[in-house]
Amino acid sequence: MGVADKMWDAITTVIKMNDKVERMAEAMKAQQLKIESLAERVIRLETALEIGLARQRNSAVPRLEERASKPKR
Repeated sequence: MGVADKMWDAITTVIKMNDKVERMAEAMKAQQLKIESLAERVIRLETALEIGLARQRNSAVPRLEERASKPKR
């Protein structure tokens, strides 16, 4: 195997590696977008849960106006 053959093999290996790295980079970008989308959905769900729990707590405790307007027995 001559020097030219070794150089050719090295160049083809680098080209193949470059292609693999580019494909991995694209896959990582796609995964990052999915992760960000899921994070946004989780934030929306957490917000909805917090609002629902706050409403539930507020409806379970009568307001001062409601307690004052009820006649005492």
